[in-house]
Amino acid sequence: MSSLGYQLVYALLAEDDQLVCERFFLPENGEPLRSMESQRPLNHFPLIFISISFEHDYLNLVKMLRAASIEPFAGNRSESISSEQPLVICGGVATFMNPEPLAPFVDLMILGEAEPVLPALVQEIADSYEGKTRSELLRSLATTRSSCYVPGLYTPVYDEDGLLSSYQAEAGIPQHVTKSVVEKSPVAGHSQLITPEAEFSEMHLTELGRGCSRGCRFCAAGFIYRPPRLWDGDAVVEGLRARYSDVDRVGLLGMEMANSESLEMISDYLRESGCALSFSSLRADRLNQPLIDLLSASKLKSVAIAPDGCSERLRRVINKGLDEQDLLDAAERLVDAGIFKLKLYLMIGLPTESDEDLQEAIDLVKKIKDRIDPIGKARGRLTEIGISVNCFAPKPWTPFQYHPFGMSDPLPKGELGDSKKVVMELKRRQKLLRRELSKIANVHLQFDKPESVLFQAVLARADRRIATVLNDMAERGLNWKQAMKKNALTPEQFAICGFDESSWFGWYVIDHGIKHDYLWCEYQRAFDEKTTSACDTSICRRCGVCNE
Repeated sequence: MSSLGYQLVYALLAEDDQLVCERFFLPENGEPLRSMESQRPLNHFPLIFISISFEHDYLNLVKMLRAASIEPFAGNRSESISSEQPLVICGGVATFMNPEPLAPFVDLMILGEAEPVLPALVQEIADSYEGKTRSELLRSLATTRSSCYVPGLYTPVYDEDGLLSSYQAEAGIPQHVTKSVVEKSPVAGHSQLITPEAEFSEMHLTELGRGCSRGCRFCAAGFIYRPPRLWDGDAVVEGLRARYSDVDRVGLLGMEMANSESLEMISDYLRESGCALSFSSLRADRLNQPLIDLLSASKLKSVAIAPDGCSERLRRVINKGLDEQDLLDAAERLVDAGIFKLKLYLMIGLPTESDEDLQEAIDLVKKIKDRIDPIGKARGRLTEIGISVNCFAPKPWTPFQYHPFGMSDPLPKGELGDSKKVVMELKRRQKLLRRELSKIANVHLQFDKPESVLFQAVLARADRRIATVLNDMAERGLNWKQAMKKNALTPEQFAICGFDESSWFGWYVIDHGIKHDYLWCEYQRAFDEKTTSACDTSICRRCGVCNE
């Protein structure tokens, strides 16, 4: 419920007088699936809009449909749209990374950002769904609206090795679907609902823009949200003004994009309105004095910075653009500004990673301690360091989409790795970091589970064949390994497989404007430890998105 994307879609739908829009969340502990507003069951609604942001929610989508006694597979629903046989419409960032794992469950996907397309789309559905069959309505939307993807109108084609090689669109249907994009916004996206039940309770969130210009090679958001768009300071202030009158804490999203001029305008407004600031993480090289002053005034006690790569060499590989001095200076300035808990985000399992890189991360933590402990001792309270170590999962539409999960070296096209060995190696690296970092006082560690991230990597690069796996998990209670075995699938064929510049991925049904050879070139530059400068949309034409 804290997701700004979810809230913006909910607000757009609720504005339409033709609709009654109610929210559903997957219940915990087996409670009935009922709406938040009226406690009605899901199968009382003829239109179901689903927002998916994370791969692990794919299974939850299937569970919700089954819990409502709605046919989970779109191809088995009747031609007549009704509350018992609803039109299932899906969006969210996960769908325009890779829509294919959910394709068999969904009638229609809206790929990209909702604001430019949703109001007119809903109007067409309202005008047509009682007079047209499901097939007629979906075909009409697929042919007239560029960001509408109807999976049932596309047939996957596999080669003799079982690799997905293309999609065959039905006659008259576009071969590729173009995502929708908000080019400018007079009012920055902001919280529509605030509730103590949500993750960011009692906090008004406002976005500074969408996308990111940095081009970190592991980050899908930096590619699928291209071109990066920074809202001007006036738009951000308008988004902040829209908060409830009794809310005095605001969260800013997209701090990596903020420029000094916008920050000054935002800082002035927050000081005048008596608001305190919060945000999830900061780029270590963007800490300027206005931001430091704002942090101090907000009395923020916890801030995260993300080295991501364990070593300076790895940060060149991933195109992070941060050196050790940036990180040390940032830690010192943040603690000096009153931070009592400093979080660091690290990844393991990146391309070319070695034990020497892990050792450099350990040394970096020690150097940060040497910088910040004297400040803590002088004020009578040391700053804690929390380190979150996560396994890297390659994502679609990034240069690392070609790389096998958990392996330092690439694989030749079509060659499979060994998932058991990969998981064991990731656990060994976790153990190495845990052993050394736990020796350092006032440092707290958090690790994810490699097996869970392996399944995330499977889902990230899977095609429609994974749908039967998800259905068996939801219907029969199988774990993901059992369900894959039952369906004669392996994690290796999706997550630990070799790809090259000629490989064709299921997500290529989407046209993001990014040239495939650009992603391959960036992947090769990673092995040469060559960095790529940040996007400048006024002059840059490298990736293809801004080409006319």
